[in-house]
Amino acid sequence: MENWKGKVAIVTGASAGIGAAISLALVKGGMKVVGFARRSERVQQLSTELADQPGKLWAFKADLTKEQDILDGKLWAFKADLTKEQDILDGIKWTTENVGPVSVLINNAGIIQKTTLHDGDTQMWKNVLDTNIMAVAIASREAIRIMNENNIDGYIININSVAGHVVIDMPILNIYSASKFALTSMTETLRFELARLKSNIRVTSLSPGGVNTEIALTNNLMTAEEMKQFEGLARPMLESEDVANAVLYLLSTPLRVQVTELTIRPIREVN
Repeated sequence: MENWKGKVAIVTGASAGIGAAISLALVKGGMKVVGFARRSERVQQLSTELADQPGKLWAFKADLTKEQDILDGKLWAFKADLTKEQDILDGIKWTTENVGPVSVLINNAGIIQKTTLHDGDTQMWKNVLDTNIMAVAIASREAIRIMNENNIDGYIININSVAGHVVIDMPILNIYSASKFALTSMTETLRFELARLKSNIRVTSLSPGGVNTEIALTNNLMTAEEMKQFEGLARPMLESEDVANAVLYLLSTPLRVQVTELTIRPIREVN
């Protein structure tokens, strides 16, 4: 991590779970972190934990119409909706002008919606695809532009899932797994493009197995009974910090190393 100290990282979905753990780990490593999140109060809570760390956590809100918002404090706990392209564009522009050019982009934000494929809700499908795929594509494009303009050999890490490699029979996944399969393909396609350009910007798909986060219970995605019935949830699970440590490992590799895919699973997971 020595090479990244003082550099700028953007983490999407930084308000809780994996995103919060990654943000905390990067800050402890001396990076300046800009968190893109809709739940600003969560990021504000995280700031208390970061008070004595060598870096700073910054959280960004796309609508910077209030001057006082810009002047208040060292922790920027503002909202960004990643389903809106302009929010992402404004966020990266703000980061460049106020914190510095991005060196590391962690595309972590991802959602699951409580619907189905056989009789599902179209808008819910679109919400998943806009967050899990389109936001990654837009943020990556803009980050690469900034990296190129500033001659930065940056790193883009897409937080994927084992559900992006194997179809899992789980009631709530519906279009989520398809979005993660698309992310697997998109990450590798981006790597090909960067290689053809002789770019030193690296890109990795990081695919965790089961992680002990609140995603399954958020918005009542699963009932308590469904939780009990799903065998995988009764097994050991990863913690968010395990994914954060995997990110630190990737960032610690020398420039000559390109990790295309890193899959981590809890012990004894078989799905």
